[in-house]
Amino acid sequence: MAAASLLTASLVTGAAGPAAAGGGVGAAGGAGAVAGQDGERGLRQRLQELVDRPDGPPGAIAVLRDGERVRVFRAGVAEVGTDRAPRIDDHMRLASASKAFSGAVALRLVDCGLLALDDTLAQRLPALPAAWGAVTLRELLNHTSGLPDYSEAPAFVEQILADPHHVFDSRHLLDFVADQGLEFTPGTQYHYSNSDNIAVALMAEAATGQRYEDLLATEVYRPLGLTGTSLPSGYELPEPYLHGYDVQPPEPPQDVSTRFGASGAWASGGMVSTPRDFSTFAAAWAGGPLISDAARREQRTFVPGASQPAGPGTNRAGLATFEYATRCGAVYGHTGNTAGYTQFGAGTADGRRSVTVSVTEQVNATANPDLLAHLRAVEEDFVCALLSDRPDRRG
Repeated sequence: MAAASLLTASLVTGAAGPAAAGGGVGAAGGAGAVAGQDGERGLRQRLQELVDRPDGPPGAIAVLRDGERVRVFRAGVAEVGTDRAPRIDDHMRLASASKAFSGAVALRLVDCGLLALDDTLAQRLPALPAAWGAVTLRELLNHTSGLPDYSEAPAFVEQILADPHHVFDSRHLLDFVADQGLEFTPGTQYHYSNSDNIAVALMAEAATGQRYEDLLATEVYRPLGLTGTSLPSGYELPEPYLHGYDVQPPEPPQDVSTRFGASGAWASGGMVSTPRDFSTFAAAWAGGPLISDAARREQRTFVPGASQPAGPGTNRAGLATFEYATRCGAVYGHTGNTAGYTQFGAGTADGRRSVTVSVTEQVNATANPDLLAHLRAVEEDFVCALLSDRPDRRG
């Protein structure tokens, strides 16, 4: 993929084609829920089929979690040219799944009274353009703010093309669109914008006087015991890591794991984690005691809108979370895509179970809609396995 086209759909994880909220997963979908040993073989086969496509990812790993019971499914390799399989403690880029973490920080601050969902940008961040002042924290979290997307600004794109490892001042990413007004009246439309979660993180910093990176540690990593998760500013990944690839057959896969630095994505898409940590977070963010019952009700107030890329089943947007209504039931979580990586992580409403599917190629509707349909079908099969794996059905 040429540098410009890779950048357009990759750096900050937002560009993935139209955000259709509905839609099935196409002919690639499995026939029904899977459980037991035969089902596990079927799940492994589904991952392998994805990897075996000429345009498929070199590696894939999925995790099904039920409390302390963790099952890992993998296909392909962690690095092309080796026989090393993807592992649960390999590092990887979370892309826009990072937005769920900024939501977790924000709602925990709401719970302790340091922020309110009706707080506006004018109140918390008065230095931002006055035209944006009426936008609320709630509207930022569910992508109904109308903020223009800084990652699409010509000056931002030009800087990345000139120096992919450029270290941005993450607190000033919104400066790239500070000369623009809102795209619509806040609260009247859904439009996925990477600017939203930058503003969320800035509001959290303004409310606490602490760096967003430190808030992630105190509000998310430590309570959940996440030891492999971080928000770097550079382009390097901690060892060991899943290598991410640009796949353009018939050319061999090109390693793009470290092509871009993370500072230009920051709270909107710059996080690094492991399949183990991601599955732990996905369960906690979907349900359970990470946030209060009152905050949870607000989190699950949905509007029509899909994550980027769309997840399995029919998508609806809540506060830094999405409902994925599949043929087997609903789960709650987030997706993401960036150069070399695509993520899906979701959990059940009780916070006990989660599913994550991570592949080492950027997959979205702009670059390869057929591959995305196949991936969504695989994700739905794993959701069905998660929801059908009740204690009375275990062998």
